[in-house]
Amino acid sequence: MRAALAAELVLATVLCAPFAATAAEARAGALVPHRAVYDLALDSASDRSGITGITGRMVYEFGGSACDGYTVTFRFVTRIDTDEVSRLTDQQTTTYEDGEGRNFSFVTRSFVDETLDSELKGSARLGDGETVVSLEKPREEQFRLEATRFPTHHLMELLSKARAGETFYETTLFDGSEDADKVMTTTVVIGREARAKANDPELKALASLGKDAFWPVDMAYFDLGEANADGEELPSYRISFKLHESGVTRDLVMDYGDFSMSGTLVDLSLFDAPQRCTQ
Repeated sequence: MRAALAAELVLATVLCAPFAATAAEARAGALVPHRAVYDLALDSASDRSGITGITGRMVYEFGGSACDGYTVTFRFVTRIDTDEVSRLTDQQTTTYEDGEGRNFSFVTRSFVDETLDSELKGSARLGDGETVVSLEKPREEQFRLEATRFPTHHLMELLSKARAGETFYETTLFDGSEDADKVMTTTVVIGREARAKANDPELKALASLGKDAFWPVDMAYFDLGEANADGEELPSYRISFKLHESGVTRDLVMDYGDFSMSGTLVDLSLFDAPQRCTQ
């Protein structure tokens, strides 16, 4: 799971008044500061994957505004079982994106069996028709990539398309994941607006957002320029989820090809929005 589930919409003018982050705020069209907790489980696995079980938890916290910029803290802990070994992985990511979506910084630390396996730290900025990425860790390095969107404005774009009734579009994303050296193409399919049914297993966790509309979304991620032996571009992975107007996502399925895992929303905390600002 990438930080890509974290934010989208270019807002030329946003009014941020002091309020509690509630369903009313979501309907006003702003992203709601929140903390979401998901239980993770194995959805399916091929014989080739060798995976017999996955359990875990994901915690995603979003905050900020168009004036102050947007912060995301993200922790993704999984235990992956195979016939031969059980491995605990722990990915911890913190990002900041400015309100205009032109500057982005990221830090990711990955642990395997409680031992630090890798650390990635860097920043990216949109220049004249390009994205300039500057890494600090694991080594100092600079990349010049295609102009793109960063995660929060990528999510805002999705919400804008959904509200407008669009059902399919293609865009690009840089989120600082993996080696932070590529821009991903994303294809997005948006289903019909719906509301949670009375027997929805995530309804209790949604609390005050339970009556709000959501859109089913399927998003595929492609590496630019990469194809199989037949020249066919295949997604690196896919994510399906339900997206609420507030920016809260739930009922996740993350498909990595040989295996997939589900993420069920089990706890949701809504936070006060920042004090009044005009942008």
